[in-house]
Amino acid sequence: MLKLKPNCECCDVDLAPNSDQARICTFECTFCKDCADRHFDGVCPNCGGNLVSRPIRPTALLHKFPASAERFIKDHSACRKASDPG
Repeated sequence: MLKLKPNCECCDVDLAPNSDQARICTFECTFCKDCADRHFDGVCPNCGGNLVSRPIRPTALLHKFPASAERFIKDHSACRKASDPG
């Protein structure tokens, strides 16, 4: 079952379980649409797999199978470059 991680591991933006902005790879690395498209061209920087829209778990099932609350951030060079001023 998908963990439904709560944030982008690049920019740390919140990604609610029902977000249509979440992108994942086959290993469930999780990114926001902006980082996935702009920094990684739709390719996971961890495994090289494609980043696709994360499925949305129906609200009724979130009570029985809740999303993860554990935040994960990884130091990707593309993310550092984007946050560097000038």
